[in-house]
Amino acid sequence: MAYLVTQSRVSFKSGGKKVGLDCFLPSANGNKFPAIIGLHGSGGGHASMFSPADLLAANGFAVYVLHYFDRTGTAEADRETIFRHFPLWMKTLWDSVSFVAGQPQVDPERIGLLGFSLGAYISLSNAAIDSRIQAVVEFFGGLPKEVKFFTRRLCPVLILHGEADPTVPVEEAYHLQQVLEKKQIPYEMQIYPETGHSFEGAIWQDAEMRTLEFLKKYLAANCRNFR
Repeated sequence: MAYLVTQSRVSFKSGGKKVGLDCFLPSANGNKFPAIIGLHGSGGGHASMFSPADLLAANGFAVYVLHYFDRTGTAEADRETIFRHFPLWMKTLWDSVSFVAGQPQVDPERIGLLGFSLGAYISLSNAAIDSRIQAVVEFFGGLPKEVKFFTRRLCPVLILHGEADPTVPVEEAYHLQQVLEKKQIPYEMQIYPETGHSFEGAIWQDAEMRTLEFLKKYLAANCRNFR
């Protein structure tokens, strides 16, 4: 069943700052849907999330693209900016989960994250401490090594990475794989040969389809709760 999708923008407060969310919502008719919060990469391009957001919403997910840079007034993030603001962005994501969980069309027991690059690092870091997060799809990101020391839990993860990524080395994907296997957490993984730090064409289409199927699998009504 393909749902009609409406797009809008809302905001909430995090640390006293107004933070935006681009909303891609399936026609509700009183239904409650699993929710996905999308996090862009260090370039700050919210529109990079719109294609998967629209696809997921058409398939029955309530999708919210988080403008987490709003919390810190950031346009683009270099290494120093990331180091300085990463904890604040984590808190902003935590607050966004609280906001999204309270939306009338959202099932608060079925919330997942979709992160690109920096957004993937933030998503995985939050999933390590926030039991409300039930699944993560991470595009060319990883789990910060420091997070291993305070990981309380993890949820099912889809790992999507380019083998020739010059920005986030593919070793980050294999490191995450090792952590998930050690903790016996379900995961799926696709490493794309000769692919860098972005996906295009057939590879992008494949990654989107894997994303959709993974989230259907782990955010279905009868999904296991990984706490």
